[in-house]
Amino acid sequence: MKRETLVALDEARRNGRAVVRALNTSSGEERLVDPATDTSPLGQEAAKAARADQSGTAEIEGRHWFLRVYNPPLDLAIVGAVHIAQPLCEIAKLAGYGVRVIDPRTAFATPERFPDVPISHDWPDAALATAPLGLRSALVALTHDPKVDDPALTAALNSQCFYIGALGSKRTHAARRERLTQHGFSAVEIDRIHGPVGLAIGARSPAEIAIAILAEITLQLRTGGASEPSAARATA
Repeated sequence: MKRETLVALDEARRNGRAVVRALNTSSGEERLVDPATDTSPLGQEAAKAARADQSGTAEIEGRHWFLRVYNPPLDLAIVGAVHIAQPLCEIAKLAGYGVRVIDPRTAFATPERFPDVPISHDWPDAALATAPLGLRSALVALTHDPKVDDPALTAALNSQCFYIGALGSKRTHAARRERLTQHGFSAVEIDRIHGPVGLAIGARSPAEIAIAILAEITLQLRTGGASEPSAARATA
């Protein structure tokens, strides 16, 4: 590996950016590819490899490459220390996410309810300004309170996070869309929000709802969202 490649990889790691090292197995040519912005055939293959978290070989325009993926850790920001958040924290950690809980309501967001999970009692806009969402971040808003959820969703829509979800019924989500429209977001931008959150698996209990949410997050991460429509998981 060239020294300049090593320096660039270290810089990407410090900045929390995904990068793919492409090595031409015939010529020895080496490239660093940004899977988030490179739209070339090589960039598209690098994006697939990064999404799958899987290094491997690829043949592109008659040339053979080995694509080595360097991904930052997965990050899940849960806004709202509600009952669903507890099992969601546990299963997300098992799936390899660094999990954090954001809720200014100190009675809900406690170490006793969320052991070994970083907790922020700041309002979501302040918390996400301090620790911004990145390309490997997902955000789930669970409070049903626009004063808490909307600043979090605004921050997420202004970021490059790969998944945004919000709990609530179709009626709740329609009202949410109207508020965000009034804040200047387009319909296409608001369509990034999975609401009602979670895959339609008939979930009822907090643990089942958490499973549905993480399943949808995983689908978005690995396939870019080719999925069944989301389904309501709560009443208005």
